[in-house]
Amino acid sequence: MAPDPELDGELHGLSPSYARVSLAVVTSSAQANLLGNIHGGEIMKLADSTAGAVAARHSGGPAVTAAMDEMAFLEPVHVGDIVRTLAQVNWAGRSSMEIGVRVETQPWNDPSTTSLHVASAYFVFVAIDGAGRARRVPALVPETPDEVRRMREAEIRRAHRLSRREAIEAGRTAG
Repeated sequence: MAPDPELDGELHGLSPSYARVSLAVVTSSAQANLLGNIHGGEIMKLADSTAGAVAARHSGGPAVTAAMDEMAFLEPVHVGDIVRTLAQVNWAGRSSMEIGVRVETQPWNDPSTTSLHVASAYFVFVAIDGAGRARRVPALVPETPDEVRRMREAEIRRAHRLSRREAIEAGRTAG
């Protein structure tokens, strides 16, 4: 059973390793696009599912996708590849979290082949209560230099999201 993150009205911080998740699937022809590669939407769905599991673990309950900040496809994924997603919390605020997801592939029939990094994504999740309202999440307590770097970079992406939203809203009210 997961520890109760709320004790005496305070949320205690959790390390990124607490909620880290890895999922794997074997792709099939039903997921292929017209070029015969796995459709990008299938990869996005798997990444979102993995990020959702991480968000629920870190927040101690339901969490919903609020935004996909970025997804970069680096290489095609082929029918029959084993696709593995690795995800962790990069940043946590009051009720939202950024989850980073790395997607790797390996041919199903060649275990000696090194895994290939094929995509990366950043999702923003909001923890919700039973009524669907935002609820508090535990702070993130990075433990390694890589986790500190990830948190710093997530803060930059968050600042860009907020700045972009403010600029768009200002343009709408000015016009």
